Amino acid sequence: MITQLEGPLVPPSLSAPVLVDSCGLPRYWAVVWSAAVTGALADSTHIKKLRYIDNLYQHGDELRGHGALDDALGTLNDGDLAEILESWFISIRNQPATTESDETRWQVGLSFVTSIVAWIAKSDTHKTLSHIESRLHQLSVLYSQFRVKKRNMPEMIRSLPASTVEVLYQILDPESKDNPFPRVQTRWRVYVAFILMLHQGLRRGEALLLPVDAIKSAFDPKLGRDRCWINIRENDYESSAQDPRYSKPSIKTKDSIRQIPTSETTARIIELYAGNYRGRPQHSFLLNSKSNVPLSTEALTKAFSVISNKLPAHVVRELESRTGKTTVTPHDLRHTCAVVRLHQLLQHGDSMDEALQKMRTFFGWSRQSTMPSRYARAVFEDRLAGVWNNAFDDRVSLLRAIPKER
Repeated sequence: MITQLEGPLVPPSLSAPVLVDSCGLPRYWAVVWSAAVTGALADSTHIKKLRYIDNLYQHGDELRGHGALDDALGTLNDGDLAEILESWFISIRNQPATTESDETRWQVGLSFVTSIVAWIAKSDTHKTLSHIESRLHQLSVLYSQFRVKKRNMPEMIRSLPASTVEVLYQILDPESKDNPFPRVQTRWRVYVAFILMLHQGLRRGEALLLPVDAIKSAFDPKLGRDRCWINIRENDYESSAQDPRYSKPSIKTKDSIRQIPTSETTARIIELYAGNYRGRPQHSFLLNSKSNVPLSTEALTKAFSVISNKLPAHVVRELESRTGKTTVTPHDLRHTCAVVRLHQLLQHGDSMDEALQKMRTFFGWSRQSTMPSRYARAVFEDRLAGVWNNAFDDRVSLLRAIPKER
């Protein structure tokens, strides 16, 4: 299981999630692995990978006794490692239904084992280099070809249908009688999160990291008016150690650090929330919970579960037929934003290559990322694009949904 190493006596640099066994003792090689990768992974990604590795450790305990995986790694026992990995793979593959997360679980566990073997091999002076390399090669070649799911399965378009988006606008209007949240502060909090993820394409963690003064503006002489933008980066006012949330949001990669333009409408919505409905908490994060602590990833996910339960039956049917899902998640809004943005760029005359490169900048993907091309086949879906007019960020219904300042 995973525990959080933190406390007044723990230096901030050592405050991190730790994988422990049933007795509360650290899993040795998992701790080594965490120390090596923690600076390169977002906290949420780090924890997700640790959960997969924990599953491998538990399987090794059940198969060959407590601590079997650490023992096999420490002694470079290729026979025991092979037995644990093969048995674990079979247990995953033989589930009644397998998903993409099962494939990811297998690949993360395999990568963990091969990484540790490689590190030990480089420092082992008692065995010949060729013998160590042959063991590592055996693991890499034999198991990297295992696949939990068939790779040729069609990828379902994950952008939301127009009917779903339209209903979300209606029920999340802070003044709507269909809004599922009783408190006005909660209504505005969820509404702002919705706008940030749908209109700005933010990841859930990026939205939860924004400071209260997230909106920046300056006069643009070319436009003859003020221009607004948001900086996507770690919160300058808070350190990770000061963040009380269990699942600490963070910037995913260095390419995720970016500056994105925002419309005056979106800027006004955020400023109205910050000035009238956020409250006066003792932290700098924009999205504040009703307990006056930073909004957590779990609370935001739960809010969208509540929202999904309010979707009309005919909307849910179309959502399921188009995406295979019956609920809406925060990341679905980012997917939808990507499809609409790509549609806009192509409509404005950009070539596909130019449009995809602009997408990488806007959404925080690396130059080598293939993520933008995943949306290309959905971009010509008229029913989706029709939800917005040409001025996506200045949609009339958004203007009408903004209450007068109090």
